[in-house]
Amino acid sequence: MPLTPLAFSPTENARYKARLTTRQRELTSRLSAIEADFEQPRNPDADDRALERSNDEVLDKLGVSGQDELRAIDAALDRLRKGIYGTCAKCGAPIDTARLDALPQTPFCHACAHSL
Repeated sequence: MPLTPLAFSPTENARYKARLTTRQRELTSRLSAIEADFEQPRNPDADDRALERSNDEVLDKLGVSGQDELRAIDAALDRLRKGIYGTCAKCGAPIDTARLDALPQTPFCHACAHSL
């Protein structure tokens, strides 16, 4: 189904863009810190290295999750630029503003998100 652009006001567009770019900066900073942690020299003590490996697994999962969220934010900002932000990528229906307020990077309306 073709996407039908929603008519958000310039103020609403600016508000969503600000939220998305703020979160984008937060995630970029967090991912840089995770990357810096991975670059730190490892402890020579075997017990400490085991703990570091466990911590690395957690950091790796946080990094993957952050990268996924960054891709979703980039896509949402692209939809904003194209004028189709707030339109479901699956069915073309408007995404409820309460859903966008809770999850501004979502490309799907409530119904389509739950049918995935």
